[in-house]
Amino acid sequence: GMAYGLSVFWLPLSRALSVGLSAAAACPDMGVMTALVTTTCDWRVSDLVMVFSIGIVMLGLSAAIFGGWLERAGPRKAGIVAALCWGGGFLIGAAGVYVHQLWLVWLGMGLIGGIGLGLGYISPVSTLIKWFPDRRGMATGMAIMGFGGGAMIGSPLADTLIKTFRTAETAGVWQTLALMGAGYIVFMLGGAFGYRVPPAGWRPDGWTPPASRNAMIASGHVHLDDAHKTVQFWLIWLVLCLNVSAGIGVLALASPMLQEIFGGVLIGQPGVAFGQLDAGQKAQIAAIAAGFVGLLSLFNILGRFFWASLSDRIGRKLTYATFFALGGLLYAAAPWAAGIGSQA
Repeated sequence: GMAYGLSVFWLPLSRALSVGLSAAAACPDMGVMTALVTTTCDWRVSDLVMVFSIGIVMLGLSAAIFGGWLERAGPRKAGIVAALCWGGGFLIGAAGVYVHQLWLVWLGMGLIGGIGLGLGYISPVSTLIKWFPDRRGMATGMAIMGFGGGAMIGSPLADTLIKTFRTAETAGVWQTLALMGAGYIVFMLGGAFGYRVPPAGWRPDGWTPPASRNAMIASGHVHLDDAHKTVQFWLIWLVLCLNVSAGIGVLALASPMLQEIFGGVLIGQPGVAFGQLDAGQKAQIAAIAAGFVGLLSLFNILGRFFWASLSDRIGRKLTYATFFALGGLLYAAAPWAAGIGSQA
């Protein structure tokens, strides 16, 4: 879930070569290919955000490609691979920051870490659904609420570690990534070895599949190999793609967006732009921004569990329809809220 909190790294990384200097080592005419290998220019935030974009793409691809393998190999093996990819991706990213090679950061935290994200996302979902056949929506919500909540802990932790490791010569990011990567490997391996699956045909005590079903809850079954051949699959995929794209767009830049848009307003100094703040003031608003990312993560947790559990009662179709309608209204209201200067 810390994937949703990676935005706390973007601003520190964008000044990695100019720590303690009044101006960044900027190269405004630098192309993407140059940015990938430069050792003399600070990275742009737009180049750093690609780490998140690559990771999210790999999450979807790895979940789709390796979903069948997970069912054959079991969630424990998938969890082990997820731990090594996600934690190892952080370690490779730390090495990339240390030698100032953006391509290594993309490779580690984006490509390899994204594979770990996908496997780490679907392995608990697959397991919990088997344990709760009577509450499949709730079981899914229990699994993905943990994924959504990772940033609530990880973002403030990363901000604290960056401040701890920061010196006059280093931004403190590579040390933070290395420590967090090692921690992820340890804790995720512990979780993977704790997986247990019920025997085939297992049911909770006293529960039998109901004879009559809610008309809004489908009882049909389409095999995985045939799902993509149906119109319904692509319509659901489209709704999910649009919904996630909007949310991911905010999450990818949540921390720098809050800092650069509101600037001094966050610390009671309206009219003071972000670029006019001193190092101490920027540290204050960085902590506030990390808290904001954590708040997003908190509501991410609650929303995942609430909507997934509600879908057991009102059906998946109505749940998706609500996502589509409510999401459109809320995103349309965002520019209006920004226009009146409302932080709430």
